[in-house]
Amino acid sequence: MGGWAIAVHGGAGVDPNLPLQRQEQAKQLLTRCLNLGISALNSNLSAIDVVELVVRELETDPLFNSGRGSALTEKGTVEMEASIMDGPKRRCGAVSGLTTVKNPISLARLVMEKSPHSYLAFSGAEDFARQQGVEVVDNEYFITPENVGMLKLAKEANAILFDYRIPNGCETTCGANVESPLHMNGLPISVYAPETVGCVVVDREGRCAAATSTGGLMNKMTGRIGDSPLIGSGTYACDLCGVSCTGEGEAIIRATLAREVAAVMEYRGLGLQEAVDFCIKTRLDDGKAGLIAVSKNGEVAYGFNCNGMFRGCATENGFMEVGIWE
Repeated sequence: MGGWAIAVHGGAGVDPNLPLQRQEQAKQLLTRCLNLGISALNSNLSAIDVVELVVRELETDPLFNSGRGSALTEKGTVEMEASIMDGPKRRCGAVSGLTTVKNPISLARLVMEKSPHSYLAFSGAEDFARQQGVEVVDNEYFITPENVGMLKLAKEANAILFDYRIPNGCETTCGANVESPLHMNGLPISVYAPETVGCVVVDREGRCAAATSTGGLMNKMTGRIGDSPLIGSGTYACDLCGVSCTGEGEAIIRATLAREVAAVMEYRGLGLQEAVDFCIKTRLDDGKAGLIAVSKNGEVAYGFNCNGMFRGCATENGFMEVGIWE
């Protein structure tokens, strides 16, 4: 075994005009989450425990698009989704359509461990949450003034915004009459800046795990489900590796991107970084996305084909990196 390794992300597709203060806040949050995971791994917590711990921290902070601070639906509400996967036996749990569960990733784990199913959604997931005694809050807890403002802009532009950040000047140029260079399922969108969160870990025993959580798209249709809760698309872990994806969900779903990384490692014999690079380059068609990954040998890797990706990674041998751009 190569020792433990951990990676976290806060979304791929970063506004190139993102203020330096916001960049620094993101780096500080990623560093805090990395240090939380490092401390847990040095205390010999299992990989599945660490990914849940780190993603809970990301869900609690409103900076990224998960938990508190989630993107708003077209109706001005929050519908969150998350998934978690334990590599050794490929156990998994996923949830969608959550409106009151404070930490969706923990409910996803309960689905994995306390239900006969792998995926619960909407009212069924909410009922299960109350049966399990998880912490619930009013939907207003998740909504921030910044997101309310961005939903207003999205509605005025008659467009889906991937998140609440918007390039400088776009308030006057992102109207419905301005053709967007970006498309989703053939339809134009205006701003590409998703901020899904995720964590992947391999522990000292070589056990891999992955977890992903998101609020989805700003101004999304009520009931829309993205890649984050879909095992094999946004999240995957097995005995070889753990993967968490972020970006254009529809492209990630079509590519079954997270599983594809494991598949090319298994069937083509590629190393971790080679597999990540291959999948980012060849499996996304015109989609924009990124991912983080770890291997059972203690390796860590990431890749993206857009402006940047909020990410951080560390290994037991002392390597640590936090970054946004290429």
